[in-house]
Amino acid sequence: MKIKLGSMLLTLLISLLMQSDENDYRQIQNNSFNVGEKLEYRVHLGFLSGAYATIDIGETIYTINERPCFRINIHGRTAGVIDLFYKVRDTWGSYLDTAAIVPQRFYRYIRENKYRKNEIVDFDHFNDSVTVARLDKKTMKLKEKVNFPISNNAQDLVSGAFYLRTMDLNKKKRGDMIYIKGFFDDESYNIKIKYLGTEKLKTKVGTFETHVMAPMLPENKLFRGKEAIKLWLSKDNNKIPLKIQAEMFVGAVEIDIKSYENLRNKVYQ
Repeated sequence: MKIKLGSMLLTLLISLLMQSDENDYRQIQNNSFNVGEKLEYRVHLGFLSGAYATIDIGETIYTINERPCFRINIHGRTAGVIDLFYKVRDTWGSYLDTAAIVPQRFYRYIRENKYRKNEIVDFDHFNDSVTVARLDKKTMKLKEKVNFPISNNAQDLVSGAFYLRTMDLNKKKRGDMIYIKGFFDDESYNIKIKYLGTEKLKTKVGTFETHVMAPMLPENKLFRGKEAIKLWLSKDNNKIPLKIQAEMFVGAVEIDIKSYENLRNKVYQ
């Protein structure tokens, strides 16, 4: 009886330990952003300046999947002459786990002329899967739910940018690669980002030392070359995106910072 009882206790202990390991999230140190941050950008399409974007982190912590999360919204809109020909009112968002820096939920509501797309993606990081809820274009009511497998600790497009901000980029050397696993548009991706070094950048909010990097793009009909997109992050503890430049077959697109509020750390210029 004593032997059986000991075996039962040992089995119970092992199963509890295994369950604990399985249900543990990773821990990522974040010293770069916090609630209340707001960034505003101006978008230049060639010589035209007719679009604006804002990135803001909600002022409270939300609970999704029983986990504390930042709510991050990105709003994009056209204005002026461009708005007359191509009207854009887009919202992209992510509930980002404050400790693991992975998304618990992603959503996007796309309004581009007559085109509409509404979806909510719920992440299950224990089972490495997502559930995509597709909503009706007009009523916003649920049309269908579809499940997809994902890589461990996969990011959406919004959360991936904030995960990049938590990295210690000062240790990177020119030519180093950064790898991020992602899920977007019903597909999983292994994103490679090439570190291009540091550079001084003049903006409307000041001159900054920056980290420069470029996502490695496969051959496509939209962008020119593998390093067609470049990103400048401030070389301070905030690592805020200051500029994005894209070389496209239809022309150059630049996204430049216009203002910032409630940064977590002091700004160094």
